Amino acid sequence: MKKRGTGIAAVLYPTGISKGGDASQAIVEVKSDGSVDVLFGSTDLGQGARTVEAQVAAEELGIPFEKVRIYNHDTDVVPYSFGSGASRATFNDSNAVALAAREARAILFEVASADLKASPDELAAADGKIFVKNDPKRSIPFALVAQKANHVMRKAVVGRGCYMRAPSDPDQETGACDPFCTLAWGAMLAEVEVDTETGQVDVLKLTCVYDAGKALNPLLVEGQIEGGAVMGMGAAIMENLCPYYPSLDWTPRTLGEYVIPTAVDVPEIVEGIVECPSTENVYGVKGVGEMTANAPSPAIVNAVYDAIGVWINEVPVTPEKVLKALEKKAAAEKGK
Repeated sequence: MKKRGTGIAAVLYPTGISKGGDASQAIVEVKSDGSVDVLFGSTDLGQGARTVEAQVAAEELGIPFEKVRIYNHDTDVVPYSFGSGASRATFNDSNAVALAAREARAILFEVASADLKASPDELAAADGKIFVKNDPKRSIPFALVAQKANHVMRKAVVGRGCYMRAPSDPDQETGACDPFCTLAWGAMLAEVEVDTETGQVDVLKLTCVYDAGKALNPLLVEGQIEGGAVMGMGAAIMENLCPYYPSLDWTPRTLGEYVIPTAVDVPEIVEGIVECPSTENVYGVKGVGEMTANAPSPAIVNAVYDAIGVWINEVPVTPEKVLKALEKKAAAEKGK
């Protein structure tokens, strides 16, 4: 017999390393042709760090995204980054890139101020131009200002940015502290079908909603949510490095032997993004990476309980564990 159930899980997740100390640095250089080089140290693991930081630089300088080149592939050349972990890359690096871009922009405003007959604080940048805020028709193309800075004014249009949250030491008496850069929240609803004859658990649908702070690139955030949902589902119902621990029998020896979800296992996924901006980031960003893989396991375990009335207290929820739990339940009911 196949029975269906639903389960809910809620999670919260900190962005960055507890107590601070995880610095991100960035350099933004404006070339003579108006193109921009952005250097930062976090590795792009597929989460879209290169894309997002190019967006940040383009936004701050008021130029097209296509004008920005990213360099983050060589730690001998790029500035320091604590690394791509703790869901920190977009949060920390966007702060650093924004600060660097603003420093470079200030140099350009200084150069443009004479031609526009306005002070630097009266200027703005957008649509590939530098212009007077209260008189946008008075403008100069961004590339011409960059050309003048580099070839006439002999100015290196280079901005530097560094972000590192100040450490929060615990109170010696109470232990109270503020260790996180920011906190994000999420929730998941899992719908499953359990075959009581075979013990097989099939995940039918995952509805996932996460607080991104501010989704700089909504498509990338959706990709994070969907990828995390599938990864978490794999951990919940199939992935197992040591199935008979502490015995090492049947331990997978290669990636070909280690079972993970494939395209045919992916259920229907519905994702939602909630924006509750962080006060610690220039755009309100929060880390949406690791926590998207944390919610599936408890949600699926709860759904299995809803379906068949037994708790599986360890993952993965394998057919063997389900059948043993059902047998134990039946024996207990018979003995009453």
